[in-house]
Amino acid sequence: MKKVSQYVVPPHVAFDEDNFKSYVIKKEKVDREANATVRMTRRSVDARKKKVKVNVEAEIFVDESPTLNISYKKDYPNVSDAKRVVIVGAGPAGLFAALRFLELGIKPIIIERGNDVQKRRRDLANINKKNIVNEDSNYCFGEGGAGTYSDGKLYTRSKKRGDFRRICEIFVAHSASEEILIDAHPHIGTNKLPKVIAEMRQSILDAGGEVHFETRVEDFNISGNEIKGVVTQQGDKIEGEAVLLATGHSARDIFRLLQKKEVEIERKPFALGVRIEHPQGLIDKIQYHLDDRDRGEYLPAAAYSLVSQVGYKGQKKGVFSFCMCPGGFIVPSATAPGEVVVNGMSPSRRDSQFSNSGIVVSVDDDEFGPYIKKYGELAAMEFQAEVERKACEVAGGTQVAPAQRLGDFINGKVSNDLNETSYQPGLLSVDMRDVLPQAIAHRLKFGFKDFGKKMRGYLTNEAQIVGVESRTSSPVRIPREKETCEHTQIKRLFPCGEGAGYAGGIASAAMDGELCANRIAALYCGVKETSK
Repeated sequence: MKKVSQYVVPPHVAFDEDNFKSYVIKKEKVDREANATVRMTRRSVDARKKKVKVNVEAEIFVDESPTLNISYKKDYPNVSDAKRVVIVGAGPAGLFAALRFLELGIKPIIIERGNDVQKRRRDLANINKKNIVNEDSNYCFGEGGAGTYSDGKLYTRSKKRGDFRRICEIFVAHSASEEILIDAHPHIGTNKLPKVIAEMRQSILDAGGEVHFETRVEDFNISGNEIKGVVTQQGDKIEGEAVLLATGHSARDIFRLLQKKEVEIERKPFALGVRIEHPQGLIDKIQYHLDDRDRGEYLPAAAYSLVSQVGYKGQKKGVFSFCMCPGGFIVPSATAPGEVVVNGMSPSRRDSQFSNSGIVVSVDDDEFGPYIKKYGELAAMEFQAEVERKACEVAGGTQVAPAQRLGDFINGKVSNDLNETSYQPGLLSVDMRDVLPQAIAHRLKFGFKDFGKKMRGYLTNEAQIVGVESRTSSPVRIPREKETCEHTQIKRLFPCGEGAGYAGGIASAAMDGELCANRIAALYCGVKETSK
């Protein structure tokens, strides 16, 4: 017998495997002597009322072997002598494209400017402890891309572009926890993602693909309206049937190269603001209605999602939370000396004493319009870079970040001191209005006031804002044909993922990588079109 049922249970049942099995067997009146297996297939916390409940879906097998939960298998043909495709960037778009190419019998050649996940740790330690920014290997660049050391959240609203379940199964096949197939908001964790990414690389190598680290693209080999390949900083020419460009949202040198080569690009709105840090215990109390209690051993660290519309000079724009990291850390995400950029990450257990989230404002031609005449389609990017340089200058020229207590920011007061922080390079108390553009600061102020009404206790001097959160998405879009994913001007060039403006996170970038791989295979490698 197999049965699928749904339950509403307390946290100590939902988050303890033995407790949950006992509950289900009793609820379903299964004979305790029977050979029974209980397997969760879905789990989500409902904290809307004072008594927190968890919605759980489960499969119950009685005297029957459980069917396999994962259909994806690592079964790749050897592609050593197959047709080649060049992939620029080893982030989620590049890696998942490479794995898809293997399935289709095509040889992927990945070119990554940064280090592998193991060596990247040294680069991250240098930026955290010594204020040394390696421009090719940092929190944004390197194997696995920006997501590897910045959280590992897999939740996406872009599920129409691909098979989200398949993406999660590929992660599980490369050692991620099966819990990501269950939780409504799956999260691998910064501490576990490097091992997963390394296993993906090994799959590529074992099947005859290539991965080249510390290899930066400095030119494109374009003849007429067709790309032949790329040229690296060592002068090597690497060619293939097509070039998949998956360089991420921070590869400013690639955007400048495209402009120089007169390859069509477009400026694009993005979001800019700060990262706010609260004590995790405070967010738990607000979200779980805990009064003076802590959340206990079963409930996960509480998260939140906030949005408001704030007017400035007669125009309303969105102020919203972004990449919320419960039980996490704020990290330095600069990709060059002389700039300060912050981001957030969480370990798998989400057990830090801090909660942090980006709070950002939509930015478009109203803010970066004056840059268009000078920079053309790179206007948004140059506006973004100028704010990051100002944050660095105001805070002293290192990776120390400008910060201000939240209540003091609202009241226009420089904080006499700052709270304890998870940000390792350290904070400097400043007036954040000296860092942020006037319109951004205004909208943040009134956005935070609105958030304080929606979450009582959120607006407090126990919280502080840290700047700047500016790498929310790419400030440039590389246009491509809707059906083929091929660049609108250059044949065999396939812009892909976040850096091209077609994704917004690990899962959506991974799905876009698979989509582009399918299109390349059909157009240039003689593979029949597939829906996977």
